[in-house]
Amino acid sequence: MASSKNKAEHVPSPMDATWQQSHSTYLSGRAALDGVDALAIELERKWGVDRLRLLVSRETRERFDRQRYKLRQAVEHGQLIEVQTEAERMLRAYRYADNEAREAGASPMQPEVWEVALPDGEVVALVRDTPTAHAVLAEGRQVAVYTLDEVAHLISHYQMIKAAKMTFPGAVVVATRWPTDPLRDIDSPTGLDSPMNDELPELH
Repeated sequence: MASSKNKAEHVPSPMDATWQQSHSTYLSGRAALDGVDALAIELERKWGVDRLRLLVSRETRERFDRQRYKLRQAVEHGQLIEVQTEAERMLRAYRYADNEAREAGASPMQPEVWEVALPDGEVVALVRDTPTAHAVLAEGRQVAVYTLDEVAHLISHYQMIKAAKMTFPGAVVVATRWPTDPLRDIDSPTGLDSPMNDELPELH
């Protein structure tokens, strides 16, 4: 789900990833992975980083994440044919999720951004959450982006400002959390990096 963590992560040991053991097989594998990365970037710009998988059904999200896992395993430990096969399946999974989100009426990412110039001329952008911050950064502009959570953290360190702004005594702030990427939890040395054997159909 490139410029983000959804990009095919390929920094394996050459001893494990046989597709990297020659210039020829490496170039063939990279050609397949670059296609996946390009589509991932395109859909991140459309839907937001990590947002597409949250716009589809639970079943589709599970199959999508399983395919991402299989691709990563092929990249880190597989032969060329495995990398090419899983990359092609990943492309289909991305397109399937994209179509499902669109048919469900989901809205593409439209970042709401407030910008202000600091005294030194630097431009600061204020956004609601991390996915919106990623969308602004993907534009490639020279701008410092802060989420509301980051602003809250900064304010908490300036007690005088906070005291002056607290005009509503008794207000309660409830912490929120954006859903995280489950594949981050499947890494060594957790013991959860063994091959996944399942019979779930792939996304087409």
